[in-house]
Amino acid sequence: QEHIVESGGGLVQPGGSLRLSCAVSRSTFDFSVIGWYRQAPGKQREFVASISASGTTDYADSMKDRFTISRDSSKNTIDLQLDSLKPEDTAVYFCNTPARFVKNTWGQGTQVTVSS
Repeated sequence: QEHIVESGGGLVQPGGSLRLSCAVSRSTFDFSVIGWYRQAPGKQREFVASISASGTTDYADSMKDRFTISRDSSKNTIDLQLDSLKPEDTAVYFCNTPARFVKNTWGQGTQVTVSS
């Protein structure tokens, strides 16, 4: 089973930035769409952004002006750059593949807290 590891979260002040990374296997990196999702306290998990193996990106409308998804082939990671962070961006951020998504299989995620 694919093992996905999210990292890069932390505490940041409003207006700050963070860069999250999603480490996957080489085969997943080369052939799979990877999506980032987030779940805020007391709320349902929501889609943030995705990127295909060919580099096609998709974003949630409310985040596309502040967040950037990218692929790093030297590290087999899918990165999510978070800029101009707001307190409402506080959430656990997860990445996932479609195969794991349909099985409702998730990793531990990485916590992002935006607070002054």
